[in-house]
Amino acid sequence: MQVTYTGLHQNLDAKVQAKLDAKFSKLSKLLDGRGEHKAHVIVSHQKRSFKAEVTVPFYDKEFVGIGSDADLFKAVSIALEKLDAQAVKQRTKWRATHRRQAKPETPTVQPAQAAAPGKRIFRVSMGRRKPITLEEAVLIMDDRSNHLVFRDAETDRLSVLVRRGDGHLDLIES
Repeated sequence: MQVTYTGLHQNLDAKVQAKLDAKFSKLSKLLDGRGEHKAHVIVSHQKRSFKAEVTVPFYDKEFVGIGSDADLFKAVSIALEKLDAQAVKQRTKWRATHRRQAKPETPTVQPAQAAAPGKRIFRVSMGRRKPITLEEAVLIMDDRSNHLVFRDAETDRLSVLVRRGDGHLDLIES
């Protein structure tokens, strides 16, 4: 990462510069991983405190972190921590919108052997479902469907709920 400093009248110590370079490289890896970013650090000194403003352009956005402290290194470190938080937030937003969604489970239809000439039977598998009670099955079954196949929670057997012509329901247990 290319870092330019504005407002510094003296050079930084070698140890402090090495620590700041390590923090900037961490930020660069977090942003894109290639290290081709530029950062601009503006330092101002007021009475007994330093104010550091770090600006990093990233695609169509600009991350800005501001920190102030009596020590110059701590002021820049605070600003870099704020930039880290912004970069992490932006990266999670990007991941959330650009990752592929899992496709919903669709029933698999397989043609079985023909029972009679010209007739085909399709085997439909809806996967494993949890057992439900008879009352829940009645609530699930709406006015549009005429039948519901479910596993009974009490007996763990397959049951079919069928709507009769007069509107009443028949229960067929296996």
